[in-house]
Amino acid sequence: MLSPPSAPPRYWPVTLLAAAVLMITMGARQSLGLFVSPLNTSTGLGIATISLAMAIGQFVWGVIQPIAGAVADRYGPGRVLAVGIVTLAIGSALTPFMSSAAGLMFSLGVLSAAGSGAGSFSVLFGAAAQRLPPEKRGMASGIINAGGSFGQFVFAPLLQKLISSLGWMGAMLGLAAISLTALPMAWGLRRPASTLGGGAAATADKNDLGMRAAIRQALANRSYLLLHAGFFTCGFHVAFLITHLPGQVQLCGLPAEVASVSLAIIGLSNIFGSLIAGWALTRYRSKWVLFYMYGSRAVLLLIYLASPKTTTMFYIFAAGLGATWLATVPPTASLVGKLFGSRYLATLFGLTLLSHQIGGFLGAWLGGLTISYFGDYDWMWYADIALAATAALLNLPIKEAKIMPHSTAILAKNSA
Repeated sequence: MLSPPSAPPRYWPVTLLAAAVLMITMGARQSLGLFVSPLNTSTGLGIATISLAMAIGQFVWGVIQPIAGAVADRYGPGRVLAVGIVTLAIGSALTPFMSSAAGLMFSLGVLSAAGSGAGSFSVLFGAAAQRLPPEKRGMASGIINAGGSFGQFVFAPLLQKLISSLGWMGAMLGLAAISLTALPMAWGLRRPASTLGGGAAATADKNDLGMRAAIRQALANRSYLLLHAGFFTCGFHVAFLITHLPGQVQLCGLPAEVASVSLAIIGLSNIFGSLIAGWALTRYRSKWVLFYMYGSRAVLLLIYLASPKTTTMFYIFAAGLGATWLATVPPTASLVGKLFGSRYLATLFGLTLLSHQIGGFLGAWLGGLTISYFGDYDWMWYADIALAATAALLNLPIKEAKIMPHSTAILAKNSA
């Protein structure tokens, strides 16, 4: 028996609001590598110490994901986002006044990271997924992800310009002010999905086993653990590159603008990569999308190492790398949703992001140690290649249902 038509869904405004918030929180976070060199020059703390502060930030950003996701699952995403945005602004504003390693670890490593993390993927994807039917979630996650990539495209050259004109302290204060512009957008996501009605939230509530039971079930699932392992390796090489790409550019004797332009190109390229990933998820299984993304990274890194380190080469490398930069996030979130549903997606995907950021901590920190002890990043590039290949292979054993054609999905839904 066909069910009566439901009210028109209101998920596109939610998707676009989530993309706008991520544009600011990720744009701020992904451009921090531009501050490493001027921070070192100003404070004399050393690259290894500053890298450790940023590595702590990678870890804290990951730790906050399941916590923020769990709070958002219970009380709605709006409050979590607002607190996160304000915390990000406070951390950025305090950083210019920190001259010690401990102070820098607190402002950048704890406050800024926790703030941007609370306004990031787990909360925003969860907010969207609970309001969307399953067949729309892949494309929506790609659009939200593209918002974060657009933020990197905008913020990298903007902050480099501010650093050049106002100094790194003025640029950091400007970053704090810009971060607060995300608050009005967070207001639009303030209510829990369960108060809005709609199929996704209502269906999830009927089968709700509770958060603790959902977490236990997930941690006993082999496919979920493999997803964690692959995402860990992803975090390692992404954090290494985002933190130390400006240093690599400097080692090659190229101007600082090459680093900021490269980061902007990564962001621009990933807009298209994220949208293509969202499209691919409607046609192909998530594990295969992830396999080809991670595999292409390994190949690209090999080509980079074998090529002359010119400005043009950095830009080509950035464009290729950017195509998969954050585009691994939608298929990972999609797999979590397929395995366990949308009710606790923010929490369970937050846990995968924690694994990603444990890898991120190691990537950022070990990159700093490598340059301090060896004077170059060669060993980190080799590790990046090995880990990208490992991440690709780890996704193959994941058990995932085949993609159901859209017309079949509609018939199955209407006949239920």
